[in-house]
Amino acid sequence: MRNNPFARKVAPRQRASGGFGRARETGPREETAVEDERLATAAEGGGADLLEVEHPAEQPAAATAESPVDRLADFLESEIKRHFTPEEVRMSQRDDLAVHVEEFVRKAAQEQGVEISDAEVCDLATYLLNDLIESVGTDDDLLVPRPVNPGTDSVLDAKERIQPLLMEHIDPQAASELPRTELADQVGDVVGELLVQEKIHLNLKEQRDLVTLLLNDMLGLGPLEPLLADDTVSDIMVNGPTQVYVERGGKLELTDVRFRDDRHLINIAQRIVNAVGRRVDETSPICDARLLDGSRVNVIIPPLAIDGASISIRKFSKKKITLDKMIEFGSLSPRVAQLLKIAGACRLNILISGGTGSGKTTMLNAISRLIDRGERIVTIEDAAELQLQQPHVVRLETRPPNLEGKGEITMRDLVKNALRMRPDRIILGEVRGGEAIDMLQAMNTGHDGSMGTIHANRPREALTRLENMVNMAGLNLPPKAIREQIAGALDLIVQVSRMRDGGRRTVYVTEVVGMEGDVITTQDLFRFEWKGQDESGKLVGDWVSAGVRPHFMPRAEYFGLGRTLMQVMS
Repeated sequence: MRNNPFARKVAPRQRASGGFGRARETGPREETAVEDERLATAAEGGGADLLEVEHPAEQPAAATAESPVDRLADFLESEIKRHFTPEEVRMSQRDDLAVHVEEFVRKAAQEQGVEISDAEVCDLATYLLNDLIESVGTDDDLLVPRPVNPGTDSVLDAKERIQPLLMEHIDPQAASELPRTELADQVGDVVGELLVQEKIHLNLKEQRDLVTLLLNDMLGLGPLEPLLADDTVSDIMVNGPTQVYVERGGKLELTDVRFRDDRHLINIAQRIVNAVGRRVDETSPICDARLLDGSRVNVIIPPLAIDGASISIRKFSKKKITLDKMIEFGSLSPRVAQLLKIAGACRLNILISGGTGSGKTTMLNAISRLIDRGERIVTIEDAAELQLQQPHVVRLETRPPNLEGKGEITMRDLVKNALRMRPDRIILGEVRGGEAIDMLQAMNTGHDGSMGTIHANRPREALTRLENMVNMAGLNLPPKAIREQIAGALDLIVQVSRMRDGGRRTVYVTEVVGMEGDVITTQDLFRFEWKGQDESGKLVGDWVSAGVRPHFMPRAEYFGLGRTLMQVMS
């Protein structure tokens, strides 16, 4: 038996006219009301029953007749399980089932000649629906966070009133040990009782939304849960408690999601970073973290964020994106995909360049699928988000300093350590500082096939940024020595871009050829040429081959892919 998360029980669910539960507990007020009713009845009858009232112990057990609504409830309790079969209940959505139960209640009331208000219909239908679901099995509809409409004022108002009362009756430790479904059942029962107790009237859909919002606050990331469950959302951007944007199909949209206040938003931010052993507070107001599913998160809070805490979430795609899938999406052409497959098979050192949100990590994941399953791969990231499919992968992640400012582990520390781990390939999630020199040295010392990403708008700019990052290591190397290191280490630059129609495309595949004097020489193998747009506003263009002989042709021939490479380039 699991621990009951509810430390104190609320009174059993009650009917609008008295009580939906047979084992109804009567409080002092209800006993007084019953007593007054008996006295009034006795007075009307000339005082014949006053003697019995004075000796309640001798009163018969069923002293008070049931109301018409009570009798209707008793009748429906026995009839509803004959009307709805277990298979029908299991196969139905809760929303649809709730509508059918309400119709069943109204029809039965009409046939029995019972006058019943809309509120009584709602309460009775809710009681019968919960009883029906409980008799069949758990309410799986609450297992996964559903999209709700948090902008409904009645639901939000009810949440403000019910949540403090619910927390008085719950044991957080016991609740955290329960599966979401089981906790949802218990929370749903108690919420229904609290709604009756507080005289809050919600319809069935609003009650379900209320329970979902409460569960999201207790177990997940509160108002963000429906957005995380929405597969069409690729990015979530929280700009303070009242403004949340999402990206769908490459376009930004303002949502109606909002937080209660700044404190609520900061609590959610702290829950995210605490889950991966990091912290965000006034002394450390910036933090990179990840969600349990691998989604990347950046948090920045006041005083740096003036209008309230800001949370940026790059969602972890549940679908494994391959180069073939990218062809279907129109992100690259079959010939470009074939070239990248050859580059991966030939163990070329590849740098993926692009702007923010251009699809660099997605491209890196897609190319990494071509790595042989027998190789040992070490990945190094600030916040782990790579999705490598090979069995022999060691994932390393940086660590921020502690409260005393000590214990920080940087990307450069991890790259140096990775060289001692006998890797076949080293993959850097993002090159952004002095670790660039260590990555180049690794590529130059037998770790062929290593990869990384960098923020730049064009391949030539990527080389310039890489050179600047090497200087950040503080080694004071001459420019020519750095460029020679880059030219000797890198083989290919894949430039990706998010275009104005929201689509991500590979716009350049550029080969690093070598050095001419003090300049790194490159040649474009493919480039995307824009031609126009179609009726839907989607950009149209072609990937044009430069028709040159790739500099890595001898390497392709060594791996038996020379003829295939020539066919791709011709």
